[in-house]
Amino acid sequence: MSNSLLLILTRNPELGKCKTRLAATVGDRAALEIYQFLLQHTVSLTKHLKVEKWVYYSEEIWEDDMWDNAHYQKKLQIGKDLGERMQNAFKEGFQAGFEKIIVIGSDMYNLAQTDLEEAFSKLETHDYVVGPAEDGGYYLLGMKSLNEALFRDKEWGTDTVLADTLQDLKTARVGLLPERNDIDYYEDIKDIKAFAPFIKHIKQ
Repeated sequence: MSNSLLLILTRNPELGKCKTRLAATVGDRAALEIYQFLLQHTVSLTKHLKVEKWVYYSEEIWEDDMWDNAHYQKKLQIGKDLGERMQNAFKEGFQAGFEKIIVIGSDMYNLAQTDLEEAFSKLETHDYVVGPAEDGGYYLLGMKSLNEALFRDKEWGTDTVLADTLQDLKTARVGLLPERNDIDYYEDIKDIKAFAPFIKHIKQ
């Protein structure tokens, strides 16, 4: 799938700067550890995917970290909001000659390599692929040509993003993936066994 590209948007994992909504309950240190755990999970589910992979850092590119230079090309996010940053990443990918491009974040626990393979395969027969998130956003977006409307006039981080995006795509062939939950709040992790070591300091 040399014509396929996976974009991974990530925040530099620094104390007090990531998972701030989660940190409001669990504290900055636990939030950072949880985010690092989620990043490692994202590495494990993308590393062996047979597509090109570009990691877009929020603040600065770190050369020696969990994103192995042999598997990932490293870039810097550009844009004043999430929409602009995604649009610029897609634009760079299409300008480089890729024909199928998908973007994900780096904080999805309920995601597997097979989900990403399914998403790329949906682009064989659809114009777009969308992974709806339980909170009204999306955890994955893919397309075969740049559609800038998808990145404009959205209230990023709110529960209207998915509906507004699907409205933009109402005349297109859209492949939908199963709904998934992303990790933003304590409630998103409190009952998941994998996160228990990070939140044992929280009194129930």
